[in-house]
Amino acid sequence: MATACGQINFSGTASAQATASLAQADLLFAKSHYAAAAPLYRTQIWRQQQVSPRVLLRMAYTQHQLGHYAAEMLYLNLAQARQPRLGTWQQLASLAQRQRLVGYPTTWQQELRVQAQRYYYPGLQALLSGAVLLAVVLLLRRQRARPGAWLAYGVYLLGTGVYLWLLRPEPVGVVTRAGAALMAGPGAGATWLSTAAPGDRLPVLGHDDIWLRVRWQDRVAYVRATDALVVE
Repeated sequence: MATACGQINFSGTASAQATASLAQADLLFAKSHYAAAAPLYRTQIWRQQQVSPRVLLRMAYTQHQLGHYAAEMLYLNLAQARQPRLGTWQQLASLAQRQRLVGYPTTWQQELRVQAQRYYYPGLQALLSGAVLLAVVLLLRRQRARPGAWLAYGVYLLGTGVYLWLLRPEPVGVVTRAGAALMAGPGAGATWLSTAAPGDRLPVLGHDDIWLRVRWQDRVAYVRATDALVVE
């Protein structure tokens, strides 16, 4: 179980050794040898740092078969961040309900947000491309363009800004250590608020030295950065 705070870099070209290791892990997975496949997938994810949502989901499934719910939650969260899917979110929410974890709403608004996030980057690319194209057209025809055209362009840019603000990916901290303390301030001497469970999902508001500033029960709390993994 990882306890370091940070991001995983999924970029890069897989080496021949990493490709062979992944093929071996997939073979063991297909044969239901989950205990043997798990270390190979773990190496692929945390050391090679070249992984796909498919590998993350397979690793989550191996942890499920091995009875490690906290690790399963972590890998499902990583897969969801890499490739938002309603099915993955529903699986997360179902497991969170069974384990009484926080941060996994089951509202229709959340499901709609997940669906929208799935197409966030293609949609953003289309909106920005459209903004550039419209700007070029208006500049080329600036002498004949009516004021209403510029007003419409302004509304388009405003809508793009709203899209960016409402659907932007927000970092969350997935608690990875049992007994992680939630404090009222960034220090061991601050007031203790509660204890987070492995798998709890807390929106990250910022960093303060070795502490993560998170949102917990509609208030600001602090958790040690070594007790959670930041997922974006």
